Amino acid sequence: MVNGGMPLEKQGLIAIQNVRKSFPQGETGELLVLNDVDLRFEPGEFISLIGPSGCGKSTLLRIIAGLAQADSGVVTLDGERITRPGFERGLVFQDPTLFPWMTIYENIAYGLRSRGVYKEEKHTIPDFFKLVGLEGFEKFYPHHLSGGMAQRAALVRVLVNHPKVLLLDEPLGALDAFTRMNMQDEILKIWQGAQSGAERRMTVVMVTHDVDEAVYMAERIVVMSARPAKIENIITVGIGRPRRRDDPEFLELRAKILRILHFAGTRVELEYNL
Repeated sequence: MVNGGMPLEKQGLIAIQNVRKSFPQGETGELLVLNDVDLRFEPGEFISLIGPSGCGKSTLLRIIAGLAQADSGVVTLDGERITRPGFERGLVFQDPTLFPWMTIYENIAYGLRSRGVYKEEKHTIPDFFKLVGLEGFEKFYPHHLSGGMAQRAALVRVLVNHPKVLLLDEPLGALDAFTRMNMQDEILKIWQGAQSGAERRMTVVMVTHDVDEAVYMAERIVVMSARPAKIENIITVGIGRPRRRDDPEFLELRAKILRILHFAGTRVELEYNL
């Protein structure tokens, strides 16, 4: 099956070329956040961006989402330059950001209505509720849900649009440890399911401060330096799935990432959990 002239297995290719981004600081100065960043994320990959607080990870994600523009350089999705937000790129924040005046069903249907395809695709919504275990909560409002349930609803609100790229900006950072680990498995299950069906193939880019989370979930880990960010290292996680957090390979890779950050001269403000 081909969409826009490109085979589905080739969709979701993100190319970041010489991206520079700064913010005004004071009356005449500027704060350089990203400095000539070059990256390439292949279709269907699960990528984690990790690095010290304030190094520019979330800024890079917002540029990919089209919510911010680089000062210079180019970011493309499947060869097309990204200049604004689009439904083919779904972004999930640390806070669920659900519309409080809408029911969970209305929140999830919002994207379909905005695209003008609600009548044609509303039959898929129950499948997404089932996918994340929210059956029976369709008529509830966001304040009725736990943190983990609200985050699942926010995730589904993006997934219902069948994005090529799923962007996750520390989506589990506010959850307790047990819920966080369950949600990690939920996201992996959704991503792996997307890879098994050609029409749902999806690239995932996740920002995290949690070293264990990066090793547990990603296929490749991009380690960024302190601001202004450069790419310190790109690590391929050669550990099979499902992964065990107490596996010697897992622990060795975690230690390697922490060493890279230390030798890069950064103050490591990251998390790791057993």
